[in-house]
Amino acid sequence: MQPLIDGLIFIVDDDASVREALAWLLRSRRLASEHFASAEAFEQFLDQGPLPQQPLCLLLDVRMPGTSGLVLFDRIVERGLLPAMPVIFLTGHADVPTAVDAVKRGAFDFCEKPFSDNALVDRIEHALNASLQALEVQRARRGLAERVSELTERERDVMRLVIEGLPNKLIADQLAISVRTVEVHRARVFEKMEVKSAVELANRLREL
Repeated sequence: MQPLIDGLIFIVDDDASVREALAWLLRSRRLASEHFASAEAFEQFLDQGPLPQQPLCLLLDVRMPGTSGLVLFDRIVERGLLPAMPVIFLTGHADVPTAVDAVKRGAFDFCEKPFSDNALVDRIEHALNASLQALEVQRARRGLAERVSELTERERDVMRLVIEGLPNKLIADQLAISVRTVEVHRARVFEKMEVKSAVELANRLREL
Protein backbone atom coordinates (compact mmCIF):
# COMPACT_ATOMS: atom_id res chain seq x y z
CA MET A 1 0.00 0.00 0.00
CA GLN A 2 1.44 3.35 -1.04
CA PRO A 3 1.50 6.15 1.57
CA LEU A 4 -1.10 8.86 1.18
CA ILE A 5 1.20 11.85 0.70
CA ASP A 6 -1.53 14.34 1.48
CA GLY A 7 -2.45 12.59 4.74
CA LEU A 8 -1.87 14.30 8.09
CA ILE A 9 -1.14 12.51 11.36
CA PHE A 10 -1.68 14.15 14.73
CA ILE A 11 0.54 12.92 17.57
CA VAL A 12 -0.62 13.50 21.15
CA ASP A 13 1.90 12.25 23.70
CA ASP A 14 3.42 13.88 26.78
CA ASP A 15 6.83 12.28 26.10
CA ALA A 16 8.86 14.59 23.87
CA SER A 17 11.20 11.79 22.79
CA VAL A 18 8.23 9.70 21.61
CA ARG A 19 6.78 12.65 19.69
CA GLU A 20 10.11 13.33 18.00
CA ALA A 21 10.70 9.68 17.15
CA LEU A 22 7.24 9.35 15.64
CA ALA A 23 7.60 12.56 13.66
CA TRP A 24 10.92 11.34 12.26
CA LEU A 25 9.45 7.95 11.39
CA LEU A 26 6.54 9.56 9.55
CA ARG A 27 8.81 11.97 7.67
CA SER A 28 10.88 8.99 6.53
CA ARG A 29 7.69 7.54 5.04
CA ARG A 30 6.71 10.85 3.43
CA LEU A 31 3.84 11.43 5.86
CA ALA A 32 3.19 14.83 7.41
CA SER A 33 2.51 15.18 11.13
CA GLU A 34 1.73 17.70 13.84
CA HIS A 35 2.38 16.94 17.49
CA PHE A 36 0.95 18.05 20.82
CA ALA A 37 2.31 17.55 24.32
CA SER A 38 -1.07 17.12 26.01
CA ALA A 39 -4.71 16.36 25.43
CA GLU A 40 -5.51 19.93 26.47
CA ALA A 41 -3.24 21.33 23.75
CA PHE A 42 -4.93 19.19 21.13
CA GLU A 43 -8.39 20.24 22.29
CA GLN A 44 -7.34 23.88 21.97
CA PHE A 45 -6.29 23.11 18.40
CA LEU A 46 -9.67 21.51 17.71
CA ASP A 47 -11.44 24.58 19.10
CA GLN A 48 -9.72 26.80 16.53
CA GLY A 49 -11.87 25.60 13.66
CA PRO A 50 -12.80 22.69 11.41
CA LEU A 51 -10.24 20.00 10.66
CA PRO A 52 -8.46 19.97 7.29
CA GLN A 53 -10.45 18.20 4.58
CA GLN A 54 -7.78 15.57 3.96
CA PRO A 55 -7.11 12.06 5.26
CA LEU A 56 -6.32 12.25 8.98
CA CYS A 57 -5.18 9.95 11.77
CA LEU A 58 -4.62 10.56 15.48
CA LEU A 59 -1.89 8.75 17.41
CA LEU A 60 -2.98 9.08 21.01
CA ASP A 61 -1.16 8.07 24.18
CA VAL A 62 -3.40 6.39 26.74
CA ARG A 63 -1.78 7.74 29.89
CA MET A 64 -0.87 11.43 30.15
CA PRO A 65 -0.82 13.97 32.99
CA GLY A 66 -4.02 15.98 33.19
CA THR A 67 -6.61 14.84 30.68
CA SER A 68 -5.96 11.23 29.73
CA GLY A 69 -6.01 9.87 26.21
CA LEU A 70 -9.20 7.96 27.00
CA VAL A 71 -11.02 11.10 28.12
CA LEU A 72 -9.81 12.93 25.01
CA PHE A 73 -11.04 10.03 22.89
CA ASP A 74 -14.52 10.28 24.42
CA ARG A 75 -14.57 14.01 23.67
CA ILE A 76 -13.51 13.37 20.09
CA VAL A 77 -16.42 10.95 19.75
CA GLU A 78 -18.76 13.60 21.21
CA ARG A 79 -17.49 16.11 18.63
CA GLY A 80 -18.42 13.69 15.86
CA LEU A 81 -14.86 13.55 14.51
CA LEU A 82 -14.89 9.79 13.94
CA PRO A 83 -14.52 8.10 11.49
CA ALA A 84 -12.97 10.96 9.46
CA MET A 85 -10.14 11.06 12.02
CA PRO A 86 -9.40 7.47 13.09
CA VAL A 87 -7.69 7.11 16.47
CA ILE A 88 -4.80 4.72 17.08
CA PHE A 89 -3.90 4.40 20.76
CA LEU A 90 -0.27 4.12 21.83
CA THR A 91 -0.24 2.01 24.96
CA GLY A 92 1.99 0.24 27.44
CA HIS A 93 1.48 -3.42 28.24
CA ALA A 94 -0.59 -2.67 31.34
CA ASP A 95 -3.03 -0.56 29.32
CA VAL A 96 -3.78 -3.13 26.60
CA PRO A 97 -7.18 -4.19 28.04
CA THR A 98 -8.17 -0.53 28.24
CA ALA A 99 -7.08 0.05 24.64
CA VAL A 100 -9.02 -3.01 23.49
CA ASP A 101 -12.13 -1.60 25.16
CA ALA A 102 -11.57 1.73 23.37
CA VAL A 103 -11.39 -0.11 20.04
CA LYS A 104 -14.77 -1.65 20.81
CA ARG A 105 -16.08 1.90 21.34
CA GLY A 106 -14.85 3.16 17.99
CA ALA A 107 -11.06 3.58 18.13
CA PHE A 108 -9.37 2.34 14.97
CA ASP A 109 -6.62 0.28 16.64
CA PHE A 110 -3.88 0.32 19.25
CA CYS A 111 -0.13 -0.27 19.16
CA GLU A 112 1.70 -1.52 22.19
CA LYS A 113 4.96 0.17 23.20
CA PRO A 114 7.64 -0.51 22.16
CA PHE A 115 6.04 -0.82 18.74
CA SER A 116 7.38 -2.02 15.43
CA ASP A 117 7.92 0.90 13.04
CA ASN A 118 6.65 -1.08 10.06
CA ALA A 119 3.60 -2.36 11.90
CA LEU A 120 2.69 1.12 13.14
CA VAL A 121 3.08 2.77 9.74
CA ASP A 122 1.02 -0.01 8.19
CA ARG A 123 -1.83 0.68 10.63
CA ILE A 124 -1.52 4.43 10.03
CA GLU A 125 -1.80 3.95 6.27
CA HIS A 126 -4.89 1.80 6.75
CA ALA A 127 -6.34 4.49 9.03
CA LEU A 128 -5.65 7.20 6.43
CA ASN A 129 -7.42 5.15 3.79
CA ALA A 130 -10.38 4.69 6.14
CA SER A 131 -10.38 8.45 6.73
CA LEU A 132 -10.36 9.08 2.98
CA GLN A 133 -13.38 6.82 2.52
CA ALA A 134 -15.22 8.57 5.37
CA LEU A 135 -14.51 11.97 3.83
CA GLU A 136 -15.85 10.80 0.47
CA VAL A 137 -19.06 9.61 2.14
CA GLN A 138 -19.41 12.96 3.94
CA ARG A 139 -18.93 14.88 0.69
CA ALA A 140 -21.50 12.71 -1.07
CA ARG A 141 -24.03 13.30 1.73
CA ARG A 142 -23.44 17.06 1.65
CA GLY A 143 -23.96 17.06 -2.10
CA LEU A 144 -27.16 15.07 -1.72
CA ALA A 145 -28.45 17.42 0.98
CA GLU A 146 -27.73 20.39 -1.27
CA ARG A 147 -29.69 18.82 -4.12
CA VAL A 148 -32.66 18.19 -1.80
CA SER A 149 -32.54 21.81 -0.64
CA GLU A 150 -32.87 22.95 -4.25
CA LEU A 151 -36.22 21.21 -4.67
CA THR A 152 -39.37 23.32 -4.50
CA GLU A 153 -41.97 22.53 -1.86
CA ARG A 154 -44.21 20.90 -4.47
CA GLU A 155 -41.31 18.84 -5.84
CA ARG A 156 -40.63 17.58 -2.33
CA ASP A 157 -44.29 16.61 -1.95
CA VAL A 158 -44.11 14.65 -5.20
CA MET A 159 -40.77 13.09 -4.24
CA ARG A 160 -42.15 11.87 -0.91
CA LEU A 161 -45.05 10.12 -2.62
CA VAL A 162 -42.86 8.76 -5.42
CA ILE A 163 -40.55 6.97 -2.96
CA GLU A 164 -43.63 5.57 -1.21
CA GLY A 165 -44.32 3.80 -4.49
CA LEU A 166 -47.48 5.64 -5.48
CA PRO A 167 -48.30 5.85 -9.21
CA ASN A 168 -48.72 9.26 -10.83
CA LYS A 169 -52.53 9.05 -10.76
CA LEU A 170 -52.67 8.56 -6.98
CA ILE A 171 -50.06 11.26 -6.43
CA ALA A 172 -52.18 13.64 -8.51
CA ASP A 173 -55.27 12.75 -6.45
CA GLN A 174 -53.50 13.27 -3.12
CA LEU A 175 -52.01 16.62 -4.14
CA ALA A 176 -55.06 17.78 -6.08
CA ILE A 177 -53.06 18.44 -9.23
CA SER A 178 -53.14 17.00 -12.73
CA VAL A 179 -51.30 13.85 -13.76
CA ARG A 180 -49.37 15.92 -16.28
CA THR A 181 -48.20 18.26 -13.51
CA VAL A 182 -47.07 15.25 -11.49
CA GLU A 183 -45.12 13.99 -14.47
CA VAL A 184 -43.37 17.36 -14.84
CA HIS A 185 -42.48 17.56 -11.15
CA ARG A 186 -41.36 13.93 -11.12
CA ALA A 187 -39.04 14.56 -14.06
CA ARG A 188 -37.60 17.63 -12.37
CA VAL A 189 -37.02 15.73 -9.14
CA PHE A 190 -35.19 12.96 -10.99
CA GLU A 191 -33.10 15.53 -12.85
CA LYS A 192 -32.16 17.54 -9.75
CA MET A 193 -31.45 14.43 -7.70
CA GLU A 194 -29.48 12.90 -10.58
CA VAL A 195 -31.38 9.60 -10.58
CA LYS A 196 -33.27 7.62 -13.21
CA SER A 197 -35.80 5.69 -11.13
CA ALA A 198 -37.83 5.81 -7.94
CA VAL A 199 -35.79 2.92 -6.52
CA GLU A 200 -32.53 4.79 -7.11
CA LEU A 201 -34.05 7.90 -5.56
CA ALA A 202 -35.11 6.00 -2.44
CA ASN A 203 -31.65 4.47 -2.10
CA ARG A 204 -30.01 7.90 -2.39
CA LEU A 205 -32.25 9.38 0.26
CA ARG A 206 -31.41 6.58 2.68
CA GLU A 207 -27.84 7.92 2.62
CA LEU A 208 -29.11 11.02 4.42
